Amino acid sequence: MGIRKAGVMLGLLAAAALPPLAVPSTANTTTAKTTASKTTASKTTASKTTANNPTANNSSANKPAAKKAAVAAKPSSDDPDAAAATIAPPSPAVLDEVGWRVIDDPATGAQLGLPSKLVPKAAPGRIGSRWTSGRGQIDIETFRLHEGALAALFDDEKKVRHRTVEHATLTPDSFVMSGMQGLKRFIVRVQAIGSELRGITIMYDQATEGLMAPIAAAMANTFQGFPDPGTAPPPGLRRSVEYGTAITVSNRGDFVTSAQIVNGCQTITVAGLGHAERVAVDTANDIALLRLYGAQGLVPAAIGGDGAADDDLILIGIADPLAQAGGDAVSRAAAHRSEQGLDPAPKLGFAGAAAVDAQGHFAGMADLKPAAVAGTAATVAVQATLVPAAALRGFLQAQSVAIATGNPTIEQSVVRVICVRK
Repeated sequence: MGIRKAGVMLGLLAAAALPPLAVPSTANTTTAKTTASKTTASKTTASKTTANNPTANNSSANKPAAKKAAVAAKPSSDDPDAAAATIAPPSPAVLDEVGWRVIDDPATGAQLGLPSKLVPKAAPGRIGSRWTSGRGQIDIETFRLHEGALAALFDDEKKVRHRTVEHATLTPDSFVMSGMQGLKRFIVRVQAIGSELRGITIMYDQATEGLMAPIAAAMANTFQGFPDPGTAPPPGLRRSVEYGTAITVSNRGDFVTSAQIVNGCQTITVAGLGHAERVAVDTANDIALLRLYGAQGLVPAAIGGDGAADDDLILIGIADPLAQAGGDAVSRAAAHRSEQGLDPAPKLGFAGAAAVDAQGHFAGMADLKPAAVAGTAATVAVQATLVPAAALRGFLQAQSVAIATGNPTIEQSVVRVICVRK
């Protein structure tokens, strides 16, 4: 009988309801082999003793059998490596070092975390997208099947040439497997809605395992084949292209928006108008001032008038393209203001949206932040708060931006802002 390999469980970051991935650990495998060797040696010694001393065997046969000590039953598990140690998820410092970012893959419609500094070479895949390292030690590929059967693909993936599957789990709407393929480690994750399948294959040399094992697990577990436009990325992770709303505050090209939306951007664009610069930030209130030079025909919001007294508010913003089939329409969403924030939270893209009451009085700016739900690392909700009008007025006055008054239609004063990160 072969010796069962021990394994190391990779920690989940934001997974669906699937058991943790398992990959072999050289240290644990060596320990298992050593223990098995000692056991085999003990059995050999015992056999020789019995053969050389038959009377001992007969004597034992004449004695009444001793009662065996009760042994607690082991919990059943479908995972042969369920008792293995757990690898900690990559730290924020490691994620920053490898250039971790959450991206939308236009070829498949999926969303995934990518260590961009480790795989700088990007190219179209066979039926998706592909990223590789300089010398090919790391290979990441997404794929999309418009018509397919999940169980059939699960079986086909097991039969890939030179592939040894060490862990595989199939559920009604997804599967995950890992093991060895030639000299590389691999992880495959696939999700299904109806007959459409979207997945990711991650392969890396064993020599990179110390760095790539937790990174690969993070990739597999943050992979969303069919991303929910109402769900934010996990805390600490940002999309490579992020959409928000900005409020026009002057006719010369000044806008305010949520500071976290325009943080770490390589470029900032106000849709339909052009490139903008972030010229000031109020970190405490999460406000950023954007400036677009040469703009004309802008209608500033009247944030200097009477404030909204009612707690039942209307949010005016531009939802993320994923939430409106690629559109860019200005829309409204009802929300109630309380000490806990705004409820319900609007769609993604409403960070920076204007908030007014039923009479059109300006109440402030909506702000959206991801918040992990207690009890599960797989669920990330959006927490909505309100930046009060007074905080916005104080910020603008400190930046020498005149406060507009009057009664313009608020829809004329909101624009889409787009942040493109490295």
